[in-house]
Amino acid sequence: MKKLILASVSALALLGVAACSDSGTGTDNTTTQSTHPPAEQPMKPAAPADNSTKPAEPAPATPAPAPAQ
Repeated sequence: MKKLILASVSALALLGVAACSDSGTGTDNTTTQSTHPPAEQPMKPAAPADNSTKPAEPAPATPAPAPAQ
């Protein structure tokens, strides 16, 4: 019984190696076409900001005095 199992496992391994080998006559001789990504276009500068708005100002360096109670 052990010999039958060993022979079966050996046959399966041999078939697996034969199926994965690359030395057969039916090899794939096709070539693939390379693709090139589209050329990058330069970025346009942002539209000029509206000058009627004032930019944000930083907070004052000293805290405001506490209100009198």
